[in-house]
Amino acid sequence: MSALDDLAALEDGAAFAARHIGPSPAQVAAMLRAPGAESLEALAARTVPPAIRDSHLDALPPPVGEAAAIAELRALAERNLRVKSLIGCGYHGTHTPPVILRNVLENPGWYTAYTPYQAELAQGRLEALLNFQTMICDLAGLPVANASLLDEATAVAEAMALALAAHKGKSATLVAAPDLHPQTLAVLRTRAEPLGIAIEVTDAPGAYAALKPFAVVLSYPGTTGEVRDIAPRIAAAQAAGALAIVAADILALTLLTPPGEMGADVVVGSTQRFGVPVGYGGPHAAFMAVKDGLKRLMPGRLVGVSVDAAGRPAMRLALQTREQHIRREKATSNICTAQVLLAVMAGMYAVWHGPEGLVRIARRTHLMATLLADAAARAGFALRHACFFDTVAVEAGDKADALMAAALKAGFNLRRVDAGCVAIALDETVTRQDLVALDAVLCDAGGHGRVGLAELAAPGRLPRALERRSPFLTAAVFRAHRSEHAMLRYLKRLEDRDVALNRSMIPLGSCTMKLNATAEMIPVTLPGFSEIHPFAPAEQARGYIEMIRRLESWLCACTGFAAVSLQPNAGSQGEFAGLLAIRAFHRASGQGHRDICLIPSSAHGTNPASAVMAGMRVVVVGCDRDGNVDLGDLHAKIGQHAEKLAALMVTYPSTHGVFEEGIRAICDAVHAAGGQVYMDGANMNAQLGLTSPAAIGADVCHLNLHKTFCIPHGGGGPGVGPIGVAAHLAPHLPNHPMLAEAGPATGFGPVSAAPFGSASILPISYAYIRMMGAAGLTRATEVAILNANYVARRLEEHYPVLYRGKEGMVAHECILDCRGFQQGGGVLVEDIAKRLQDYGFHAPTMSWPVAGTLMVEPTESEPQEELDRFCDAMISIRAEIRAVEQGRADRADNPLKNAPHTAAEVTAENWTHPYSRQEAAFPLPWIAESKYWPPVKRVDNVYGDRNLACTCAPLEAYAESPKAAAE
Repeated sequence: MSALDDLAALEDGAAFAARHIGPSPAQVAAMLRAPGAESLEALAARTVPPAIRDSHLDALPPPVGEAAAIAELRALAERNLRVKSLIGCGYHGTHTPPVILRNVLENPGWYTAYTPYQAELAQGRLEALLNFQTMICDLAGLPVANASLLDEATAVAEAMALALAAHKGKSATLVAAPDLHPQTLAVLRTRAEPLGIAIEVTDAPGAYAALKPFAVVLSYPGTTGEVRDIAPRIAAAQAAGALAIVAADILALTLLTPPGEMGADVVVGSTQRFGVPVGYGGPHAAFMAVKDGLKRLMPGRLVGVSVDAAGRPAMRLALQTREQHIRREKATSNICTAQVLLAVMAGMYAVWHGPEGLVRIARRTHLMATLLADAAARAGFALRHACFFDTVAVEAGDKADALMAAALKAGFNLRRVDAGCVAIALDETVTRQDLVALDAVLCDAGGHGRVGLAELAAPGRLPRALERRSPFLTAAVFRAHRSEHAMLRYLKRLEDRDVALNRSMIPLGSCTMKLNATAEMIPVTLPGFSEIHPFAPAEQARGYIEMIRRLESWLCACTGFAAVSLQPNAGSQGEFAGLLAIRAFHRASGQGHRDICLIPSSAHGTNPASAVMAGMRVVVVGCDRDGNVDLGDLHAKIGQHAEKLAALMVTYPSTHGVFEEGIRAICDAVHAAGGQVYMDGANMNAQLGLTSPAAIGADVCHLNLHKTFCIPHGGGGPGVGPIGVAAHLAPHLPNHPMLAEAGPATGFGPVSAAPFGSASILPISYAYIRMMGAAGLTRATEVAILNANYVARRLEEHYPVLYRGKEGMVAHECILDCRGFQQGGGVLVEDIAKRLQDYGFHAPTMSWPVAGTLMVEPTESEPQEELDRFCDAMISIRAEIRAVEQGRADRADNPLKNAPHTAAEVTAENWTHPYSRQEAAFPLPWIAESKYWPPVKRVDNVYGDRNLACTCAPLEAYAESPKAAAE
């Protein structure tokens, strides 16, 4: 063996896998005794049906260490040319305040948290989102805003769905103004077509009455920069019976009359330019604000102020009956992922700058635009618009090519609007030196001598009648944190009110809350990735495209499929895109009449919602007593709808945490009837290296990169939901009008605003696969299955495990049945969930897919000691339940019913409960070592919905009279 061989052996490329996988080899050996397996391989053989055992992971490159992976991604980032993009079109340069960059975006206390469904231990994120909602309401001039959507184009499409629901189907025509961003109009068309909505593009309000639309979508300012009074168009739309939807620029609204004050029903847009890097298109937080009467139709999440059990103000997600697992095929939206992390950043940008700071940034941006407009005029160019905010549209005529070329040579990307018009969009990152260079570009292209900035005039280009007169951001939080010390401490205070993965295990079934390694996160903020505009010329983004192509090929290896699209920027969007691909395939095959989608009753709620959005009719298939698809009912439904069967949507392993033995037969039966099989990829963490969607017979599958492939949940977003497809569906993947490389020319159109969706976080999954390699990914799957079976075996004597596979194994998650405790002791599953907070744990998934149960998914990242802590907590809680059942504890006044217990309660002078303070706060010895104190007691959900308050008020107002503040 040579010295070089010795060197290679010492460079252990598999080292990262050992860091990612929680249990040590000794712990694995010990834990295997619980399910009675000799090895991980033997356990997998007893869990995964042999008929579907298959893997293509040998196509992956060998693993590398952390330093090598970071260096590889850094090299790819450096291949992207950092040309200053003044393209605009909804994406702008911005300065992320360093205190926010380091303490939010790069902080695992914020990016590893889960969606705030358990409100008591998510008060920090909920407050940050309340700030965001308040900011949106104030700037839009409307009373209710949600806690973010995926991107601006999606937000416009969601507003279309809202308007259609409000109109109750009386019209199927939507009018769109021609000055919408082109990607917005394209996504709107993609979403409208399956629903039979006709889109009429016109700028003539006189046409509204004849068209009788259910909605009119306007832009403010327009995509080429024009600022005009849209109030007459809003009035004309409403006179014609339509809702008026306005897509607005968030920074411009600091200077312009809010659309809500003009009468708009819905206002949408993006908050990207509020401190969120452009990142080749995402992730960014979109927004939606609505009139009060539309709030119950609003998609996504809404944070509201309620009270806790002690009568103190507390926040929660409001109007939760809108959640898709409840509305299912009646839902008008399938949105299950927000952009919480990015919304927090944008909201904190407003907190940091305050109203005065935002106005200063807006005025400076507008001043630069007016200076540039004067420079263009002096260079001999006409302007397309007399009034604008930040974008100058230059009528360059036959000099347009020369202007674009000169700008690129000087280091700027401009936007070619049409043959003779070039748009230049200014932002807060543009410097005086940039303006000097742009002046030179204009003068050289126009053939005129240079004037110099000092000689330029800058008359305001905003119509005086549209100048904003109403105050905004008047809540105390937007004025209280001007020094970095104050801001740092505010962020830390909010972080400490939450539970994230940096504190303890989050054992949520179907959500895969696993390690998001620091090495995977570092490349996200490299300038070569974070500063690239999504519509920059492809030759400037070669590093990005190379990374994307490699990741696509690796995901093909993981799924066994022929092609992958990374465009969908959430699992819900992946579902929608996959179903559209199936729909397009049937139409191309002359089978366009196929519109029936079979969906098991246990499916994720987004499945039926996505099917309806894709123009399909949902037929529910029952499940048997073991949680599997009822084969008899399936065959009956296939027989009944064979001629019109489009697809079956199935989750594998099943939603009940079991590898169904008959999955191949299920897929074969659907194919025999002419249908396609869509696999929901929520549970892919139990497949890698052992089987694959292609192996079970699926035709298309979406992959939650924020689950299996380590992109963090970010407190409820971002997510990424790419789809993999078999070869016959590859021609029907999404494409994009702004970039040919984004998808096939035969594709159905875009589902996201950016060509590659949330491109800036794709390096996370790239790094994960690169460092794990085939063996590491396979072992991760095996350990995920081991951890779930270990938890199931430790808890089965205390909580019945509801479903198991043929040989008594669960897959990567298990369902604990808590339904019997209500009759015996009056203990609800919610009581167990809240009591876990006193033990320092986030609850497992509660009451889904079966009411009264807890679904536990430990993932491969948790070591044995953390699993044992969780199991010890659950066993201790079972003993507390038993005390109630046996009458040793009061049925109404016990630690479960009163959970969680706050520090204020435990340290109060008076203690009236029949159990001790020690039992309330420190039920197990190890809790005192690092006690998490829930900041509020149990939140009153009913009160919060009956008294909806979803914007900031002075906290004193809530403290003095929560009811009055809510009303």
